[in-house]
Amino acid sequence: MGKVTFLENECKGCALCVSVCPKKIVRLANERLNARGYHPAEVVGMDACIGCAFCAAMCPDCVITVEK
Repeated sequence: MGKVTFLENECKGCALCVSVCPKKIVRLANERLNARGYHPAEVVGMDACIGCAFCAAMCPDCVITVEK
């Protein structure tokens, strides 16, 4: 099982992390905006995370940390 954290206020909502998650648990938080005015990425169902770190590798701004 993995744990994913985001630097929410640095996320620009590009959704690249959403597109590569094999478990489909990363999404954009459509109900809130970060300090930069973007919908930040978030994880729903952290229990399903396998810690593959595809999301972190894909993030162009390095705002994602994955721990196993």
